[in-house]
Amino acid sequence: MADIEAYAGLFFSAFLAATVVPAYSEIVLMGMANAGYDPLALWLWASTGNTLGSVVNWALGRYLLHFQDRPWFPFKPRSLGISQRWFQKFGVWSLLLAWMPVGGDALTFIAGIMRVNFLVFVSLTAIGKATRYAILLGLLGLFGQA
Repeated sequence: MADIEAYAGLFFSAFLAATVVPAYSEIVLMGMANAGYDPLALWLWASTGNTLGSVVNWALGRYLLHFQDRPWFPFKPRSLGISQRWFQKFGVWSLLLAWMPVGGDALTFIAGIMRVNFLVFVSLTAIGKATRYAILLGLLGLFGQA
């Protein structure tokens, strides 16, 4: 039972890290890897949680744009326009970089605003995020820490 709770904690940490909440799932992942948890299970739980957190951003982007004239809306029209043009220039392939600590969350939000097909969004985002966690776990293995 303790293993399930630990993996659920990693999932939740990865989920939050993909939203606007400041969280760092890499620390939890590395700590659990060093504690001897199964690397494949760590990879699956972290990748799934992080991808689903990005889905929240996509949904917010998809449906919050209707409220852009409200004073509480988090983006100014000018910055929103700049982000949209950037996304249009580089396209959906930029979602492979949604794992980046800076700008990754914004990419997933903009993807929702741009109404990127949900299956395309989830596929590209999951590939990028899963690759990042695989590389982290691989680096731990290379240095004899996992």
